[in-house]
Amino acid sequence: MAELVGPRVYSCCNCRNHVCLHDDIISKAFQGRNGRAFLFSHAMNVVMGVKEDRQLMTGLHTIADIYCNDCHEVLGWKYERAYEETQKYKEGKFIFEKSKIVKENW
Repeated sequence: MAELVGPRVYSCCNCRNHVCLHDDIISKAFQGRNGRAFLFSHAMNVVMGVKEDRQLMTGLHTIADIYCNDCHEVLGWKYERAYEETQKYKEGKFIFEKSKIVKENW
């Protein structure tokens, strides 16, 4: 009998709440506050903080921190607006810090 394999999921490092899918990774070449970070097209089971303008390595962006819906751990941020034309592709996308998520179902 074949073993059923579900989607590869990333979970909150603190409480194991599912927060994003491996298939939604756009890039693994991002820098977060505390090291490496991944850019995702979608997120789940997260809540957003207040929008604020923040000067990042690639210019000025309007972002909102994202928190785990269950334990409220800060996991990364959502790009709301990019002011530079070359950065517009990030709008509506999510950064998850690698140190804040763990692999599930791999």
